Amino acid sequence: MTVLPPEACQTMTEVRAGVDALDRELVALLARRFGYMNAAARIKPARSAVRDEARKAQVIANAAAAAAAAGLPAGLAESLWETLVEASIAHEFGVWDRLRAAPDLAADLAPDLATPDAA
Repeated sequence: MTVLPPEACQTMTEVRAGVDALDRELVALLARRFGYMNAAARIKPARSAVRDEARKAQVIANAAAAAAAAGLPAGLAESLWETLVEASIAHEFGVWDRLRAAPDLAADLAPDLATPDAA
């Protein structure tokens, strides 16, 4: 089925197809984001550097500003990004610990860092 833009949808089947397609794109973006968390875990020299509350606040504020500019409901980005950033931090701690326990794992993370157009 062809995915239509929201304003062109005439049936719930079309709406659901669009939502499902968008959800797949969001999952791909999350996987790419977590590739950057793998890179951060590899790069940060100390475990204490994994949690950075100032950076967390900046990331959430950036998302909130972008959401407001896009006309999304107030508070939506803050709530979603709070969960996303905390999950990212937990993931980064896990990767940081695994890399230090088994340094040969760093090579396994390299494909996550070589994503095209990751600039």
